[in-house]
Amino acid sequence: MRPISIRIGVDLGGTKTEILAMGAEGAELWRKRMATPRDYDGTLAVIAALVRQAEAETGHSVSVGIAIPGCETGSGLIKNANSTWLIGRTLRSDLEMLLERPLRLANDANCFALSEASDGAAKGAGVVFGVIAGTGLGGGVVVNGQVLGGAHGVTGEWGHIPLPAMTPEERADSRACYCGKRDCMETWCSGPFVEREFARLTGHALPLAEIAASDDPQARALIERLADRLARGLATMVNILDPDVIVLGGGLSNIARLYDELPPLVENYAFTLGSPPKIVKNLHGDSSGVRGAARLWPE
Repeated sequence: MRPISIRIGVDLGGTKTEILAMGAEGAELWRKRMATPRDYDGTLAVIAALVRQAEAETGHSVSVGIAIPGCETGSGLIKNANSTWLIGRTLRSDLEMLLERPLRLANDANCFALSEASDGAAKGAGVVFGVIAGTGLGGGVVVNGQVLGGAHGVTGEWGHIPLPAMTPEERADSRACYCGKRDCMETWCSGPFVEREFARLTGHALPLAEIAASDDPQARALIERLADRLARGLATMVNILDPDVIVLGGGLSNIARLYDELPPLVENYAFTLGSPPKIVKNLHGDSSGVRGAARLWPE
């Protein structure tokens, strides 16, 4: 009989922490979500408790991979995390002591890309650029089934490149980013920016999904500008990576018109591609982060 192969993935988010016990060929065996404590010790305790419960439920001591909202430096410290209580902490080594085993950590966008490249919308593709476009704007790169982390753990972080080819109007409306720089892609292309801009232009507050579906001329023009800005940033990434597939995730991935409008725009802005890039919607949705975290360990 073939031995049971089980891997645990943990998606450590700013508001919720999700755990998944994954069986052979990506089968979901057990899943649970809990609120993420907004302090470091509480976060450690929740992750450790969830892993122990998963092992009790499955009857196996298993590998653990964790998707984090940031990245790990060479010295083992967490940086660039919007869950600020993680910054400067030795998350992996502290959890390894609690759980008495080696762990693997990766940025949540990298885990998203790994999930979609393994058995999602980009299954079988050689080079995959995974985009999480929602509250922020992140990205991850997978090459031949392996996450490309880079020397400093920031490969694919296109949300913090400057918006390319800014128009005079955009330059006049220059925006500060929380990272300390100005006019990062994230400041122009995130879901909250679209909602704030719509409210500023119309005096009415609407969620992103309703703005995208609206026939209001201001709403349609706003989504058109969003597509153009996304395309400028994606063209920069395409010039560097030339991915086989770009997979969109996050709230903006639900805007259906982007899949028609982005490919020709990216082709126009990029360097002589010869054909539009393949841009697709994710297959696993919110589950991609936790599924990719489990896949940080081989089956």
